Amino acid sequence: MNTVTIHEAKTHLSRLIKEALRGEDVIIAKGKTPLVRLTALPEARQERRLDGCKGLIVSVTDDFDAPLTDFTDYMP
Repeated sequence: MNTVTIHEAKTHLSRLIKEALRGEDVIIAKGKTPLVRLTALPEARQERRLDGCKGLIVSVTDDFDAPLTDFTDYMP
């Protein structure tokens, strides 16, 4: 864990961001009082595609919901 003052944080912000991205804790303090923890955000989730199956289903016949004749022996 790396603790720095506000002045040091202003001066070395790029370095502190790199440390946070590596998973290290960076604490910014005013004097000896810790104020802020600098942490990396979790990776953004990839946006979901709604057309993932587009083009895979060509057509559905009109009798799609009709009972299958092969299973009449098993039907009540």
